[in-house]
Amino acid sequence: MQIPSSAPEIAATLEEVRARTVGLIADLDDDQLMGPRLAIVNPLLWEIGHVAWFQEKWTLRHLRGCAPLFDRADELYDSMAIAHDTRWDLELPGREETLGYMRRVLERVIERLEGRRDLAEEEVYFHLLPLFHEDMHAEAFAYTRQTHGYPAPAIYGPRTEPEAMDGATGDAEVSGGTYPLGAERDAPFAFDNEKWAHPVEVRPFRIARTAVTQREFGDFVLDDGYARRELWSGAGWAWRQASGTELPLYWQRVDGGFARRHFDRTVALEARLPMLHVNWHESSAYCRWAGRRLPTEAEWELAATGLEEGGKRSYPWGDRPDPEGRANLDGRYAGTVEVDALGAGDSPYGCRQLLGNVWEWTADDFQPFPGFVADPYEEYSQPWFGDHKVLRGGCWATRSRLVRNTWRNFYQPHRNDVWAGFRTCEK
Repeated sequence: MQIPSSAPEIAATLEEVRARTVGLIADLDDDQLMGPRLAIVNPLLWEIGHVAWFQEKWTLRHLRGCAPLFDRADELYDSMAIAHDTRWDLELPGREETLGYMRRVLERVIERLEGRRDLAEEEVYFHLLPLFHEDMHAEAFAYTRQTHGYPAPAIYGPRTEPEAMDGATGDAEVSGGTYPLGAERDAPFAFDNEKWAHPVEVRPFRIARTAVTQREFGDFVLDDGYARRELWSGAGWAWRQASGTELPLYWQRVDGGFARRHFDRTVALEARLPMLHVNWHESSAYCRWAGRRLPTEAEWELAATGLEEGGKRSYPWGDRPDPEGRANLDGRYAGTVEVDALGAGDSPYGCRQLLGNVWEWTADDFQPFPGFVADPYEEYSQPWFGDHKVLRGGCWATRSRLVRNTWRNFYQPHRNDVWAGFRTCEK
């Protein structure tokens, strides 16, 4: 999926993403749109209003100098000014009024694109910023539905599987060298935390060709992995004790084995599907149990990109986006697929599904690259440096126009509600 750049492309893409946003919540009743008060997700009614407010703020008010369309929008939807646990207490507009606000904002944006073709670089940026922001929230809507046990979003259609592949196993051997970590300056779009490519030395290493599977993680659980203090870091053990966690999130023991909850259904454990809904602490404990380790983000990006003269490839398979289903993105299969599927998307080293299926934890703290300068949306990266961990690669619900080899996601190490798994490296 190409990143749009002309006015007609941007207008069509903004309409598409808004239709998906509305589709992700259309079947929920008013109580479900608020949901229970939880520390890890937002009330969906607030979140859709926030998406519209963000677009109005940057595209209409900041770029175009327009007056606010809704007088109370800043006091209701500014995520940096409104504490998370107070969002259920706000006097939010109802469903229809919120959807009407979303329509008005989009209509005003589209009106200012009509009859135009080429846009200035600044104009493109301040249209893409809200577009990608909405793409990220669409993924959050999906994991919020998972968190609450709501049905899977109907817009994804029935769950399917791609054709079986060649059963990729073992490690890929990656030669080390000087690698330019981060986005290059000719990238069509990059967030501030990706800027800019800078040389890092990477020693030769071996990385798993596939992500850790549910069966493999189940072996860790059966070997009392959650009860063995020596497998956990100090922070990880403190989290496990405070949370009382004895099984992965959404797992339950059944008939001597395990089942897990997928949205509102209980399904038997799928041996070849990737492990999902594990946090950084759990991933690290598994690695100690298996005698392995998490990759650094430089190792992960090198395994995805390769060392090539003449510039970095944008995707594991090359420089073009994914028109042929090389990656499990965009909700294409309505969930994860087996870890050895989609071999056409392999990286130069033979690593599979480095983009799509599940986000992958890396070993590294989320820190700025050398020479970091915050973009106009200063709150995107800067407040989160230091206490978050880096994830790479996207998941089944990530939009394909959003993710690439240099994309850096970041969550606190205790988060296990997001669509995250991991792969391992040889020590």
